[in-house]
Amino acid sequence: MKIVIIGGTGLIGSKLVTKLSAQGQEAIAASPNSGVNTLTGEGLAEVLVSASVVVDVSNSPSFEDTAVLRFFETSTRNLLTYEAAAGVKHHVALSVAGTERLSESGYFRAKIAQEKLIKESSIPSRSSMRRNSSSSPRAWPTPLLAATRSDWRLC
Repeated sequence: MKIVIIGGTGLIGSKLVTKLSAQGQEAIAASPNSGVNTLTGEGLAEVLVSASVVVDVSNSPSFEDTAVLRFFETSTRNLLTYEAAAGVKHHVALSVAGTERLSESGYFRAKIAQEKLIKESSIPSRSSMRRNSSSSPRAWPTPLLAATRSDWRLC
């Protein structure tokens, strides 16, 4: 199965690409470094050809309130539009547990907006939550890997 990892060259994305590839999946790392820009749409049509799943683990380069909101809204809208055109079957997004309780933070308001866009889209989706930003492999990959199984249940 072809799985496109948006943010696939970053800390979490690169490890996810490695894990999925080791499981025999065709995991594609997509990022501005590989010619895929979710803000402009550059490279999205090409990378999504024949993709079954998109996993979005991207993050905003700025945490300033307006910039982070613009990043998540624009990139998510672009992803969902290009995914629908390409016939992508599932969208998985990495988020943060408890965002709805942390709305005083501009970053969390942006993650709430991202989740809302995904829920309102026509593409079946899952949000995989992380509780913190730990770099420990035990802290983050299991829900993402579980979300790529055929039954689409998060563990």
